[in-house]
Amino acid sequence: MAKNYIIEHMEEGMHDWCKLEYEHMVSVCGPDHVYFTALTPKTLADMPETLSKAHCHTEDILTMGDRIPHEKVCLLDPASPHVLSPEDGDKYDFFLFGGILGDDPPRDRTGELRKLGFVTRHLGPIQMTTDTALNVTRRIVEGKVPLDQIPFVDHPEIKLRKKETVTMPFRYIALPPKEPSSADATSLDEATGSTKKAKKPRQPEPLLPPGMIELLKKDNDTALDLF
Repeated sequence: MAKNYIIEHMEEGMHDWCKLEYEHMVSVCGPDHVYFTALTPKTLADMPETLSKAHCHTEDILTMGDRIPHEKVCLLDPASPHVLSPEDGDKYDFFLFGGILGDDPPRDRTGELRKLGFVTRHLGPIQMTTDTALNVTRRIVEGKVPLDQIPFVDHPEIKLRKKETVTMPFRYIALPPKEPSSADATSLDEATGSTKKAKKPRQPEPLLPPGMIELLKKDNDTALDLF
């Protein structure tokens, strides 16, 4: 059964990084199952069409108890003593995130929601981006896959251009490995009869929001222009 996912927006406006992550959530879950709460009037008025199809509210989660019963809400909190489990999908209908979870270093914005008394669960010790946290939660509570069976890649190095990379300071879901090419396989050198050494296994690729590579390139170019 499909669950609902609430992002309590905790900053003024919406920068490009945030917009891509939010769009990723809506595309994965469908707009009927994503709630953006605590939006300022200006942020709500400026919501792009890709996000405005979701449930968008200026009210915060605390004042929405008539529509979102608090006893049916589970807060994803890195400080929780309990890990999220597939069984939690049978107990709760709404899963609450404090946006933006992907701050580096973490600013514990979820602490503001922690004070409200919701049941809490965590997704492991390593910081995730908001869309990753939502995707992981969905796999656990809807797909019934335990956290320790979800493949991850931590702090991946992202190739932007031929000699340009950036290391992301977060944990991501790892994409399924690609089929090895002939260049990666061990083979016999016909001229010498020796065995060619296989290349070092590649790092798993992270599941990123569509458009994130282009945004990283743009941000990196802007940073270089400042020097």
